[in-house]
Amino acid sequence: MKTALVTGAKKGIGLELCRQLVKRGYRVVATCRRASKELEALDVTIIPNVEVTDPSSIAELAHQLRGQSIDLLINNAGILSNETLNDLNYDRIRAQFEVNALGPLRVTTALLANLHAGSKVAIITSRMGSIGDNGSGGYYGYRMSKAAVNMVGVNLAHDLRGRGIGVFILHPGMVATEMTGAHGIPPAEAASNLLARMEQLTLNDTGIFVHANGERLPW
Repeated sequence: MKTALVTGAKKGIGLELCRQLVKRGYRVVATCRRASKELEALDVTIIPNVEVTDPSSIAELAHQLRGQSIDLLINNAGILSNETLNDLNYDRIRAQFEVNALGPLRVTTALLANLHAGSKVAIITSRMGSIGDNGSGGYYGYRMSKAAVNMVGVNLAHDLRGRGIGVFILHPGMVATEMTGAHGIPPAEAASNLLARMEQLTLNDTGIFVHANGERLPW
């Protein structure tokens, strides 16, 4: 049985990814700061009190998973706030960098010993991190942090290719979650599309920035 680990599994896309991975026959490790009733109802291993901005928390996660193989690592945890030119709240901007950009790097590097040739690392990003696709401005912290995590993904793809580990930078589309104000497609549809891409992509595709529907996105 393959093992998948999902960060930010309490709700939204993360919760739905866990639900669908179980149906696909995976053993699922779900990490979160606090579990939800919906997550607890699933047949998954829940590791709570995981804060992706805290190195000691991630070190403890790695300790708990010592010796366990991970076939699919999904860096899903993320936050969003809207900073405009008239409201440049730098504390919020920094917080988004910590979670959205540094979080996936912390988690992936901490769990390198759990990955093996054939493992896949997915980074759930956003096309709002695309410089070429930015036609509206705003959302300074979110856009900047997602552009940064896209670079994290490309760097990891180069560094892990020799180990046979693929890294994929995936945009789920606009998804109707609490984070987006319930605007967009249902989380179940987004999760299904994301998992289809993760299963389809191979080491030859490592480092690509792609929409969950298969569309290649501009940097």
